[in-house]
Amino acid sequence: MENAKQAENNFNYLSGLINFVVAFGIVWLLWYIFMNPNTVMKLYTPMYGFALVVVMLAMIVMLSNVFDYYPFKPPASTANPVGTGILLTVAAVVLMLVIHYVFFWNFIGKFGIAYFSPDSIVASGGTGGEPWNARENASTAIIYFFTAFLWVSLFWNLGFGRWPWQKVDRGTLAFSRLFTILFFVAIIYIILFHPHICYLFYPAQDKAGVAPWWEELTQTGSAFFGLGLALCSLFWIVASELLWDGWPWKAMDRNDEGNFVKGIVVFFVTLALGAILLWVFLKIFVLIWNEPFMGGQYTDGPDWRLIHAGEIAGFFILAAFILETYFNNFPNLSNLWARAVVRTAIAVVIGLLWYWFYYSPLATFFLAKVEGFAQPGDTPLVFIMLFLCVILIQRNFFDRWPLKRRA
Repeated sequence: MENAKQAENNFNYLSGLINFVVAFGIVWLLWYIFMNPNTVMKLYTPMYGFALVVVMLAMIVMLSNVFDYYPFKPPASTANPVGTGILLTVAAVVLMLVIHYVFFWNFIGKFGIAYFSPDSIVASGGTGGEPWNARENASTAIIYFFTAFLWVSLFWNLGFGRWPWQKVDRGTLAFSRLFTILFFVAIIYIILFHPHICYLFYPAQDKAGVAPWWEELTQTGSAFFGLGLALCSLFWIVASELLWDGWPWKAMDRNDEGNFVKGIVVFFVTLALGAILLWVFLKIFVLIWNEPFMGGQYTDGPDWRLIHAGEIAGFFILAAFILETYFNNFPNLSNLWARAVVRTAIAVVIGLLWYWFYYSPLATFFLAKVEGFAQPGDTPLVFIMLFLCVILIQRNFFDRWPLKRRA
């Protein structure tokens, strides 16, 4: 704890604030160029832009958390973090373009599962086979797949870590972990998201996917149920890793490494906590907007309330990364539980401030967003994930430069 206190004393909070403001400026510039519906690229349709951003975030997490920067040197071990950061950022962008356009649109979507490719959906004809709808539906499927990837990757890093490949070389570790994670991602995607995609089309592809099994439970067949659950669970994963210094899961470490028992416990406990958080959000929504009903529109729709719960959890996740990256995980109290509680409370408050910003008139100026809740074709998750991309690039790829300077 003395090292943590020393780090806090040496940390320049003014520099952290300036870095945060610059990061926000970069996010706004990227939004203005790529997402703003009134400017250059107009990718915020919203699903098309959403898919690109979530794949980009997944590539950043894959390079840093899953591959541990293989085949590159870890930024912390290089003499030039700026050069390494630029190289890793370019690699993530290239991977994003290849995975999204080549692998999903032109390989999986053309030779395996048609709904991953807009061209394949258009070629199949029928209702909803127009180019714009086809691209939105293909993008929705990609969003769901890579949300599952982010969920499993971040959980795996916290729970299993390098287990069971502690004694292998970096390349073997990277690909072993990647293919194992993809195996579980495929299972989660098939169970939580695939049934919804099959029912986006008319007639429903009921021979390819079962009717959404959660419909009776949630009053909707939308996979926003799975998306909300995944994001609420992710909050607990991120909070325990960043704000709680890895506790209480560290108590199950063996030789400072993850293990099978720890991984299983982390997954099911964070999943249960995510389900509880989702339920709490839904109960709060009932107090504000009354009971939802099947077929309800806007705030009355059960599907919108499920994704909105995930969106609020997303704001909390963003706040946790901001607190840890730009404000040195303040405060670094001597008592573990005291600092965990205080940090979590601060992250929740910051998250609620971001929530207020997004639904305030300020967002109309910065993001060209329509004011109000439950607007058609609007989701703050695009803004949240774009911001997380910028934060993680500085935090992981640039080794926090210029916040962290080398002697």
